[in-house]
Parts: sequence; C-alpha cells; structure tokens
Amino acid sequence: MAPTLPANSKLDGIKGMTPALQGRLAKLGIVNVQGLLLHLPLRYLDETRITPIRELRAGEQAQVQGEIVHAEVQYRPRKALICRLRDDTGQLVLRFLHFYPSQVASLKEGKHIRAFGEVRGGFFGWEMVHPQCKQAEEDAPVAEALTPLYPTTAGLSQATLRKWISWALQQADTAEILPPAIYQPLGLPAFADSLRQLHHPEPGVDLGSIESRDHVAWRRLAFDELLAQQLSMLKHHARRRHQGAPALAQSKSLVTALLRSLPFALTQAQQHVAVEISCDLQQPHPMQRLLQGDVGSGKTIVAAMAALQAIENGWQAAIMAPTEILAEQHYQKMQGWLAPLGIQVAWLSGSQGKKERREMMAAVEKGEAQLVIGTHALFQDQVVFQRLALAIVDEQHRFGVQQRLSLRQKGVQPHQLMMSATPIPRTLSMSYFADLDVSVIDELPPGRTPIVTRLVSDARRDEVLERVQQACMEGRQAYWVCPLIEESEALQLQTVTDTYESLRETFPQLRVGLVHGRMKPAEKQAVMAAFSAGETQLLVATTVIEVGVDVPNASLMVIEHAERMGLAQLHQLRGRVGRGAAKSSCILLYQDGKLSETARARLRIIYESSDGFAIAQADLALRGPGEFMGVRQSGVPMLKIADLERDQDLLEVARDIAAELLEQAPQAAEVHLARWLGHAEELVKV
Repeated sequence: MAPTLPANSKLDGIKGMTPALQGRLAKLGIVNVQGLLLHLPLRYLDETRITPIRELRAGEQAQVQGEIVHAEVQYRPRKALICRLRDDTGQLVLRFLHFYPSQVASLKEGKHIRAFGEVRGGFFGWEMVHPQCKQAEEDAPVAEALTPLYPTTAGLSQATLRKWISWALQQADTAEILPPAIYQPLGLPAFADSLRQLHHPEPGVDLGSIESRDHVAWRRLAFDELLAQQLSMLKHHARRRHQGAPALAQSKSLVTALLRSLPFALTQAQQHVAVEISCDLQQPHPMQRLLQGDVGSGKTIVAAMAALQAIENGWQAAIMAPTEILAEQHYQKMQGWLAPLGIQVAWLSGSQGKKERREMMAAVEKGEAQLVIGTHALFQDQVVFQRLALAIVDEQHRFGVQQRLSLRQKGVQPHQLMMSATPIPRTLSMSYFADLDVSVIDELPPGRTPIVTRLVSDARRDEVLERVQQACMEGRQAYWVCPLIEESEALQLQTVTDTYESLRETFPQLRVGLVHGRMKPAEKQAVMAAFSAGETQLLVATTVIEVGVDVPNASLMVIEHAERMGLAQLHQLRGRVGRGAAKSSCILLYQDGKLSETARARLRIIYESSDGFAIAQADLALRGPGEFMGVRQSGVPMLKIADLERDQDLLEVARDIAAELLEQAPQAAEVHLARWLGHAEELVKV
C-alpha cells in the first residue's frame, strides 16, 4: 500500500512523537512531516565498508572493525582513555580526551567494536581521536547507504533524527504533483528519488557533488522551493489587484507648484520614476512599489510628489522613517517645500511632549494635517487618520512586517511606497520582492562630486588627525564616526564619548559636536542643527547619522573601526559626504592586526567600488539574503534549500513556469504550495 500521509501533516498525535521531541524539532524549524523530509544532511559518513587497518591512509575517514586488546586511562601528559584495536592486518590506537564511565565500560579488553573516524599518524602508529564506536560482531552486516549527519540541537541525537526522517520517507506521500514535462527539460529527477538520494546516498555516488549541493537531487528540490516561492509571490500580486484603493487623479497644480519652487531640476531618472508612481496612484487597487536609488539620488523629492498627488485629491499621506534624526530631516525638508503651498505638515515621535503630541494627533484625526511624518510612533493605536491614502516607508527593510502592516491598516487599503537606499541585487528582486513593482533612480543629481575612499591603518591615526584639521581650517566640515557608545570588553572599541573628549583636546581651536542614539531628541536636534548651520566644524557621531543627514559643506568623513561594519552601512555612511561641490573623502580606519577574512573582503569592496548595486551584490554574496535585507524579520520565510546565486538559472525558469501554472493548472499550483509552504498565506508580505 502506497504511503498516504500528506507531507504538510502536523506532528501532533503521531505515535512516539512526544511534546518534548516536538519542541526540539521545532527549534530546527521542523513542525510537520515535510519539515522532516526537507531536513537535509550536512555531510555523510561512509560506513558501507570495513577497511583493513594496514590499508588505512592518513587524513582519510574510514571504518575499522576488530577486538579491543588493551584499554587504560592514562593521566600523563593529560587524562585520556587509550585503547588498542586489532584486526587480522594490524593494530590501531583509539584516543579519547573526553569520555564517560560508560565509554570506559564499553571499550574493555575483549570487546568487538566498529570504529569510524579520521586516520592520523601517532607515536605508536595509526590512531583515531574521538572515533564513533559501536559494538559489532565480525559477521554483522555493514550499512547499505552512506550515513547522514544532520544539523541538530541540544537534546536531539543523530540517531533520533535518522529514525524520524526515515519514518517520514516511508510514510509521507512523495508522489509527483506537477507534470513531468516541467522537469524533463531541466534534467531533474523525481521528487521521491531526490529525497532518497540526499538522505541515503548509495555507495559510489559522487559525494563531492552532493555535499557541495551541485547534485541533480539538490537542484530538483531547489527548483521546487523556488517555484513555490514564485507562485506565492504572484498570487499575492494578483490578490492585491482585486483589492480596492482610492484612485488618485494626477496632480494638476500642487506638483507643478512644487517643481517651480525648487532650486534644482529633476534628473531624467527622477522624472521617469515619478511618472511610474503617479500612474500607480491613479489605479483603483493598492500600489505596492519599491523605490530604490543609491545614496543621494533624490528619492525624497519623488516621495513628496507622490504625497502631493494624494493631498490634492483630498486624502492624507504619511511618511515613516526608522530613526528620529531621519524623521526630523524629512519633516524639515517637507515643511520647507510644502508649507509655502499651503500644506500642513505634522510630525509625531515618541519623544514629543504630551501637549504637542496631543495637538498633532488631533490635527491628524481631523484631517487638518495632510502630510504626517514620524518614526514607529505613527502606527500606535491612538494615532487615527481621517483619510489615509498613501503610506511611504523609508529604509523599509529596517521595519518588521507587523510595523509596516500596522501603518497600512490605518487607511482603507492605502497605496504603499517603500524607499530604500540599499539597492537590491537582481536575484533578490526576482525572489523576495517579486510581488512588488520596482522603480530605480539610477543616476545622481548633477553637482555631486565623486568621493575618494581611503583605507588607513589605525597606526597612522596622526596623519588622519592632520587631515581633519586641514579640512576644517579650510572652511569645510567633517564627521568622525564611532560604532559603539559604551565600553565593551568583548569588542574593546573606543567609545564615542572618549573619542569626543580626545578630539576636543586635540583640536582646541575647532568647535566639536557630539551626537549618539542615547541623547534626548531635543539634544540631538540641537547638535544636528548646529552642524547643518556650520556652527560646528567636526561632528563626532555613532551610526545614527547613517541615513538622511544632508550637510553639503561636510567634505570629510572618518569611520573608526571600519572593519566592524557591514558593507551597506559603510556605503550609507560614506554617502553623507560628497553632497556639495567640494572634493570629498571618506577615510576608513581599521585595526590591521585584527582583520578577519570577511572584514578584509568588505574593506576591499568598499574601497574599490562606489556603485551601490555592485556593493549590494557583493554584500549579498558575503552575508546571504536573510541578513542583507532584514528579511528574517520581515515575515518572509527564508529559502532553506535553494541558493539565489548558485541557482539563478532555476530561479528564472521557476518564475516563468509559475506564471504558466497559475493560468493553466491553478489546482496543481495550490497543491504544490500546500506541500512546500503548508499555507500560502505564510508568504504574504506587506
């Protein structure tokens, strides 16, 4: 009788599956039978043959069998259990530096065992350190397939995992769901065969291709996973088309008035994306567009034009920023642009006084405040919009899924514009952002000067200090960025406050300011205002200045402990200079003796490139998609099997086939989604 247990069956109620075991499996992300099937090995042990001791080779892993002819616990030079194993061809030393009394009992003289481990040369000939041992008579059969080693967690043994995964392979329905014609052109094997090959590879298989995940069995499962992801994204995109949203007619007067008042003209790229967004806003279904552009490309003015389209149609717009400094910058900029047009701009932050906050919230609820700007304070329950039609989320990857959803729920399916200065590599936009429409501002405004990036060892700090003094004495301003506020024994990084005091002593003739995340908002605001006005020449700061700070006269940035920071953060920080006509530089100070290989790679990339997309692609390769865009927190399940770089060809095919399936075989598409996602709703994004 063929197995009939659906792959998405929960583990509750299965005989032998205790709550404690379910809890441990859940830590590995295994909550159903499919989770067991897809919990794939990290590597394998070849226990399919017994190697005679005289045929052992140094550095190889092997399984030997024989009799323990000597066993003792030695105490010099350190405590160790030493055993001698003999077969018909020779003897082998088994050495255990950490052991339990039960191991001593099981490895007594006269015991017949099998030992598996790596062979190395020792003082007394061949030896294995901490081999895996088990009792075995001479005629006991060997394994017929390679032994899998799985990722595990505390309290969950390899034997238990193997038992339950083998059970799932026998009980679960692993029949094909989709037509063979989908897989044949790709040369991919059947789903059930792929699972068997990966969990129990037969002797003689190309183990290298399996462990490197290049084997066709891996590719089959990677393709199925990518196909499920593409189906879910396309369904979400289509579902949005059936939701109602206010159709906002093109702005006739406000946008024109704004553009006339600006001291600069829009770039071709800005004009192009503004038209895309305007067309979306005119539709009767919610826009969900991602606006991406490199640091300083001019996303904010495009957002202002979108907000004016909503306002001119009698609706409200909201802009949400991740930090108070960025929200304050947006507020000041929007106030300067829109107040002359008769637009009331309000801003909300967690640090406002009760009276001011109450007044702002009342203006929002009555509809008097047409544009509302703030931090996460915007999505608190007590903030009520009268007619919210457009939600703009800046640096969208910094917000969790619930925060973005809360803001959207303030309106009747408002349009949503997400902005990011972290460019998204093509493979990411094809997968995690496939349900979004994407606009790209791919040129910088004229007048932006190239930024010269320099890598300087901390040993040459005096030269850097001279460079800072020179820039400030010439009438320019500079940033000095430190990654931490408090002393940390683990990282031993200089604190921003110590740096501030040190630089004040070094430069008594300069006006030095200090800003960090733990200051009160009013203090931060005063410091930033003084720097923007040119009253402060040198600003010592943490990475709170990473986004949104725009001071054209600042032409030099020094980043302390640059080796500790990520690529996207370094690129964002560097974008705070080069905003005026003066030649600008960014000096990356690093501690030479403490560079890891990853840190070296990051510094090399940021030194060699100023292209945000090239840096983003390199960042994706270094960190993986989950860390890159914060999608671990965004509600999007991470790909478990597929790799966006390695499997890019499969991703492109999956995208095309997903569209065909939804149109020609929607029922099969639903079954495939159920197998891979359990419930398609899990992948719905905001």
